Amino acid sequence: MTGSRILALGHYQPSKVLTNDDLAKIVDTDDAWISSRVGIRTRHVAAPDESVAAMATAAAAKALAAGGLRPDDIDLVLVATCTATDRSPNTAARVAARLGLRAPATMDINVVCSGFTHALATADHAIRAGSATNALVIGAEKFTDVVDWTDRSTCVLVGDGAGAAIVTASPEPLIGPVLWGSVPEMGHAVRIEGEPARFAQEGQAVYRWATTQLPPIAREVCERAGVRPEDLGAIVLHQANLRIIEPVAQRIGAVNAVIARDVVDSGNTSAASVPLALSKLVERREIAPGAPVLLFAFGGNLSYAGQIIRCP
Repeated sequence: MTGSRILALGHYQPSKVLTNDDLAKIVDTDDAWISSRVGIRTRHVAAPDESVAAMATAAAAKALAAGGLRPDDIDLVLVATCTATDRSPNTAARVAARLGLRAPATMDINVVCSGFTHALATADHAIRAGSATNALVIGAEKFTDVVDWTDRSTCVLVGDGAGAAIVTASPEPLIGPVLWGSVPEMGHAVRIEGEPARFAQEGQAVYRWATTQLPPIAREVCERAGVRPEDLGAIVLHQANLRIIEPVAQRIGAVNAVIARDVVDSGNTSAASVPLALSKLVERREIAPGAPVLLFAFGGNLSYAGQIIRCP
């Protein structure tokens, strides 16, 4: 095998939905203020006993079922998360145990909001190198655990959930080359720090950086994969803020692409946002099988990573 592909997807969101009107009861805000600034209407909130591992497992189980694979078929589990509370066992190991996997390699990857696209590239590299055959790649976050519910500039943004992909060996590369990097001098712009850990960001700095610096990087992702922006079937950006997603997508030049806007209903779910949004688009059959899709995520550490995949 000379490449890898996404075989199947799955996603999970908690049942509790928090609307903008609900938030207005606990912090000085309202639906018009939130909608005009970030485009979010609702977000899902995990129950106190609903862990990152539990949500990751639920999404992974759906992806396994959709791909027609057995637990024994999986030899690598990667979980992208920045909100798991325990250091060991890691979340990937807990997912493997819950699913009854036999002897997979298990790793957590913390690149915050761009964690899934980093993990997807890592799985692709492992499969190309012959170190794995079938990988579970999951983005899962319980971001409502680390938000300051008295800060109206951040508490309106976040939600919980998980998305998962089965990545398998392929005779041709259907996951394109990753373009990844970071801006270390701006790493402070998005933070989860302190005791207890709390999410904070410099919103205007992130907005300016994302809307000006990301479009040329995203176009280079397309160039590396040999795909013209106008030929893209869909663009799935990190679901941070509708005011970032729409102008960045427009500046990429993908005039015919479906644009993922799951942030409206799910909020910012950090590492879960790209697989969650992609899984929903595929489930609703909004992307043609085999169509080129740009996945591109950015955020904490001011890290970014993107690749072109072919829609399963």
